[in-house]
Amino acid sequence: MTLKLEPLGDMAVVATLGSAIDRATLAAVLHFAEAVAAAGARGITDIVPAYASVTVFYDSSLFQDAPGGAYEAVCRLMEGCAKGPEAAPGAFGARELEVPVCYGGEHGPDMELVAEHCRMGADDVASLHSGADYLVHAIGFTPGFPYLGGLPEPLRTPRRDTPRARVPAGSVAIGGSQTGVYPIASPGGWQIVGRTPLALFRPREVPASLLRPGDRVRFRPITAKEFESWK
Repeated sequence: MTLKLEPLGDMAVVATLGSAIDRATLAAVLHFAEAVAAAGARGITDIVPAYASVTVFYDSSLFQDAPGGAYEAVCRLMEGCAKGPEAAPGAFGARELEVPVCYGGEHGPDMELVAEHCRMGADDVASLHSGADYLVHAIGFTPGFPYLGGLPEPLRTPRRDTPRARVPAGSVAIGGSQTGVYPIASPGGWQIVGRTPLALFRPREVPASLLRPGDRVRFRPITAKEFESWK
């Protein structure tokens, strides 16, 4: 495993495990994150896997007696995890989840634009989008926002020239070669093709984010009536 370690401020270390954004790289990232979590080191406060890297946050006050200081101690820990045996799936193990989506209409204001760009009908966009298998590569931008890889190439659509000031929570959108779901109302520049009634960010639950890196996602089309009844 190729491992490049760099500081992120004075409370985190970023481990880069590659440069590609693909399933093989993400698998290596998740295995490494599992190994760090399994080490159970006192002082590690958070482990964040994403795309081709893992960021390990730590409490420097708990490494005061470590040779070379906190940063060096955490780096040694991470290097050891990279050389050790593969960890069993746990906190970052893959799951399969289904997300219901009402495509087009008031819930997908950019559907016609995407259909025109892709030179196909709106129904074809919905069918192709919901028929693909997606992989969560990262969570970010806003709490719980999943960056999903696996968007069919015919659906790749540029982001909007002018972002919206407010995108409704649950909006399912396309941005370039990725798709994602806005968990909370926020600004956004991706093309909105539908909306889910499923809450992806649940601040009163642990963990608050429904999805996590490594999860597999399928979208299931629902009607506007089903969307309303979900509430």
